[in-house]
Amino acid sequence: MLHLEKKLIEELKSTIAGTIILPDDPTYNKARTIWNGMIDKKPALIVQVADTQDVPVAVNFARKNRLELSVLGGGHHIAGNSLAENGLTIDFSNMKKVQVDPEKRRAYVEPGATLADFDKATQAHGLATPTGINSTTGMAGLTLGGGFGWLTRQYGLTVDNLVSADVVSAGGKAIKASEEENPDLFWALRGGGGNFGVVTGFEFNLHNMGPEVFAGLMVFPFHQAKNVLRQYNEFSQSAPRELNVWVVLRHAPPLPFLPDDVHGKMVLVLAIFYNGEADKGEKLVDFLRGFGNPVGEHTGMQPYTQWQQAFDPLLTPGLRNYWKSHNFETVTDELIGSLVKFAGTIPSPHTEIFLGSISGLQNEIPAEATAYPLRHARYIMNVHGRWEDESDDDRLIGWAREVYNATKPYAAGGAYVNFMTEDENNAVASAYGANYERLVALKQKFDPENLFHMNQNIKPKPMAST
Repeated sequence: MLHLEKKLIEELKSTIAGTIILPDDPTYNKARTIWNGMIDKKPALIVQVADTQDVPVAVNFARKNRLELSVLGGGHHIAGNSLAENGLTIDFSNMKKVQVDPEKRRAYVEPGATLADFDKATQAHGLATPTGINSTTGMAGLTLGGGFGWLTRQYGLTVDNLVSADVVSAGGKAIKASEEENPDLFWALRGGGGNFGVVTGFEFNLHNMGPEVFAGLMVFPFHQAKNVLRQYNEFSQSAPRELNVWVVLRHAPPLPFLPDDVHGKMVLVLAIFYNGEADKGEKLVDFLRGFGNPVGEHTGMQPYTQWQQAFDPLLTPGLRNYWKSHNFETVTDELIGSLVKFAGTIPSPHTEIFLGSISGLQNEIPAEATAYPLRHARYIMNVHGRWEDESDDDRLIGWAREVYNATKPYAAGGAYVNFMTEDENNAVASAYGANYERLVALKQKFDPENLFHMNQNIKPKPMAST
């Protein structure tokens, strides 16, 4: 563990309003614990900032003392980049405010806010914007990597609804980024991860929605999986954008609407979301029932905030997680066969394969419009390896990689950086495709020393002299 001079620590304490947590503090282990239980990093100091004024001080301290620097928002990223081993972690857990202007339909969000914080504040005014599916996810990391969820087909990605951002640069300077101010930085922030600065505030566009939606789960026996997936593929290509249906292949959890003899058995689940009236939602769901013979169903009108938390019990913090992901333009019979084959060998009761539909508005946006380049993708698969014991690491990681390799021939290319694990940093260039070289040039402009490298890192490259 790095031991900084006591004098330096005292000077830092005297210049910030927040709190500095050191390894010998009783709150240290709690402060360094993040969602993925596989991550066990030990920062030399954790700076729990109190306000935006603390952030430049922390950034300058890390730069001047040549410390690894990371940013902890929700701490949900699979790779664990929010913690700096033996370095300085800026912790936003005390900055979680979400302010809403209902007339302008804007939300102003601090970087420690979670999806639950955001949804609670926006739904109080019957407003929403596309976010993810687990309410404990941090808004900051989700947004900077792209962000998609139930509303994506209708309203695009989270980054497509970002209006502006307040950023602290590598030089400790406060910068505004929007289409009007520093538009090149704004372009890079929308999908470029944490490579270009520390975002201290987000402004989002909001849409009228809720407070209730038609949503729920429909569960089919696993032996019907191929037939259900084929019909799902055909149906999803022409489904209304107000409807989003995802497929989950996993062992059935002990849900109260499932018969006891189904608990623990492999099933195919349709997760259904319809942003509309109950009678129209019911008609659409009735059509989905015809895909097979469901063994259980729980659908109906419910608060949007409740649906946004529906998967939280399956995604609790602390378990060990390893993911592999692909994008697809279509769900071919070959892909279906591969998914069903490997789903039949899922190695833990917490593990799942999900296939999410992201087709719709985001496909109409040019790939070069934002740093996020995957505008061709209509579906995204996440092989979500999740287990309890460290002794199972090799087996579960190996299985996830095997599924990834087997489904790669059917993939559309690229990668979603929010799903990339720590060992995939060599795939960053391919993840961004044609946008990568522009991102490299902007990295050189905004962070030439690569201070912000605790991420899926875009390395700066000096411009060739002429």
